[in-house]
This record gives sequence, structure tokens and C-alpha cells, in this order.
Amino acid sequence: MAAADEFYDALETRDAETREAELFARLKAQLAHAKAKAPFFAATLADVAPEDISARAALARLPVVRKPDLAKAQREKPPFGGVCTLPMTEIASVFMSPGPIFEPGGDDATYGRFSRALWAAGVRPGDLIYNTFSYHLTPAAQLVELGGRALNCPVFPGGIGNTELQAQSLATLKPRAYCGTPSFLKILVEKADELGLDTSSLAKGLVGAEALLPAVRQALAARGIEVSNVYGTADLGLIAYESSAREGMIVDENIILELVEPGGSEPVAEGELGEVVVTTFNPVYPLIRFGTGDLSAVLPGASPCGRTNTRIRGWMGRADQSAKVRGMFVHPSNVGDIVRRHPEIAKARLEIGNEGGRDSMLLKVALREPAEGLESAVAASIQAVLKLRGEVAVVDAASLPDDGKIIDDRRKFD
Repeated sequence: MAAADEFYDALETRDAETREAELFARLKAQLAHAKAKAPFFAATLADVAPEDISARAALARLPVVRKPDLAKAQREKPPFGGVCTLPMTEIASVFMSPGPIFEPGGDDATYGRFSRALWAAGVRPGDLIYNTFSYHLTPAAQLVELGGRALNCPVFPGGIGNTELQAQSLATLKPRAYCGTPSFLKILVEKADELGLDTSSLAKGLVGAEALLPAVRQALAARGIEVSNVYGTADLGLIAYESSAREGMIVDENIILELVEPGGSEPVAEGELGEVVVTTFNPVYPLIRFGTGDLSAVLPGASPCGRTNTRIRGWMGRADQSAKVRGMFVHPSNVGDIVRRHPEIAKARLEIGNEGGRDSMLLKVALREPAEGLESAVAASIQAVLKLRGEVAVVDAASLPDDGKIIDDRRKFD
């Protein structure tokens, strides 16, 4: 059993029966709130009596809401599709995720609930957090910043890019904690080595938005940087986090997590691979049974760290062909958007790799007829549509398998 001061709060050590009872007592109020204040759920849950949803079997009878449902609702009723419960005059910020999906942001220190994951990663009050999640469009950086505020930690808004300048800032500010992707942390400290800069102040890291490869974790540990993995989404905030036990990821105390048949709504048996479906208690953006499209599985037993909530194996792929690349989702529809910009393309397939521990994209295109300079034009379209850099290769149509795949994720995470 871990020492008491290792826990963020008493919620983390509740027995399973108490946790379940308290979550479902809160759920009844959240369902009533969503029906009363969010037109989307007033329609979706029209025939649901909140007081009847008192256990998981009853919750499983509610419909699963997925990103395409939100995107459609937002097109019909912009900007939030009737899911947000507040008028624009009371919203702190607005973000956009791939889809596109627009999310209202809050300024409360508990918004997104990242403080729990930061605490489990070893971040403590007064630690300077060097935050390299993106401050552009998506809410990742703000979720970390608000979590830091809840812990009384100052945050440096590094964002992404400007590697040399950031390495210099690391050496000058001497932060104890890093937040961002693991690959960018590795790039930063290696750039600092090249410049002869000292980054030995870094001791803790909370990393996410891409796979944490064992080789990258080991390389950082050899430098004295202990990194912990976090799993969350723009829509939901924190879903699960890694503790010092390094055995799976522990589900956040302020959500209800289910694993269902991929693309369906029925829960899978414990231990089976299923799609992560989450219900939050966010009063501003009350997502009920939101299907993430991510796959995971439940680990049996409790964590050796002493936390008693359910553990999942972490991110284990996608229920569809979508993929997360350098922290951004790439959907088959995005590839279609790129292709439609170039009528010369007859067929395309996006290959994703991670050689050397860094995500890469190669769009293979077969042409209707030769077109000079097309590779650079398509590469520019990739940047414009995905907000990510990718390479382009013109290939023979016969080399592209006729298997229905638009995105071929070839990354290996072990």
C-alpha cells in the first residue's frame, strides 16, 4: 500500500461498491441536467427517466454518441450542436479538434481534471511545468495548464516547435516537470545536448497524445527523467493515467468508463478488447456515453500503488481506420479531403510509421495521368488539412492493395 500522501484525494482508495454507488448517484443528477439544459440530450434521452439509471446495466441501454453524431449536430446547430449548456457569454474559450468538432472550454482549475494525473506523475505544488502540448486550436495545453493551476504549479507555455529556443528556455528556467509528447521531450533534451545546455533539472514528465515506446521511456529514465503516461481526449478531458506501479492505466475518479463492442453499444466481458465509452460529469459539456473510437481492455485486480479504481491497458488502437499522429487524429475522411483537392489522383493510401520512435506519414498516390510537381502540391495539402507534415510518393496503382484501407497504420508499440 502506498503512503497516504501519494494519493491526490480519498476518492482514489474507495472500495468498488462505494465508488459505483456514488458515481451512479451523481449520474442521475447529470442526466437530468443534460436533458434540461442541452437540447441534443433532451432529444437523445427523451424517453429516459434519469432516476431509473442506477446501475451499469441500465446505462448500457442508452445510445452511444460518437464523433460523427456530434459533427452532424454541430453542422445543423453550430457551434456546439446543442450539447453545451451555457450561452456564449458564459464560455471561457472555444477549441477545435479534427472532425471538425468544436468544444467549449472552461477556466475552472478542475476543468479537464488533469491535476490528478499530474499528481500521480509526481508533480507537486510549486513545481514549474514546462508545457509543450499545442496551444493552437486544440485544448490539450489548456487542460494541462488548468491542472497545474489546481496544484498551485506555474506553467510555462512552450507549445510545439522552435526546438533550439525551447532547449535554451529549459536550461534557463530549470523546470522540474515536463508535459507534452514523449518524442518531443526526447528531441528537446537531445537538442540541448548538441548545444551544450544543462537540462538536468527535469525529473518528472506527464506524456501523452502518442504511444510511449519502451525505448523512449528507457532513454529518458537514463537521464533521470521519470515519465508517466496519460490518456485523455479533447472532448472528455482525463480518462486514465499511469501511476508509479507502471501496471496499466487507472481510470479517472470523475467519469464512468465502459468498454463496448467496437462500433456498437453492448459492453464486452472483462478482459476483452472493446471501444472506450465515457460518461462525464462536466456540467458545461455533459457527454453521455461518448464513444471515443479508441480500443482498450480491463486489467484484472487493483494496482499495487494502492489506488482501487479500474485499470485499463491504455490505448490499443482504433475501432475504425482513424489514427492519432503526433497528438492529432487523422481520419479516412481527411485523406479524402486531400485527394479531392487534386483531381489527378486516382487512388491514395496513407501509411503511418514510427521508425526511430517518431511518427511519420507517407501518402502513396496513384495518378490518372502524369503531373509535374504534384508531390509538393499534395504535401502542402496534407499540411493544410491535417496540420501535420507528411511525405508524398507517386506509385503504380497496382502496388496499392485493394483491401478497402485508406489509412494503413504500420507502427509497432512494443
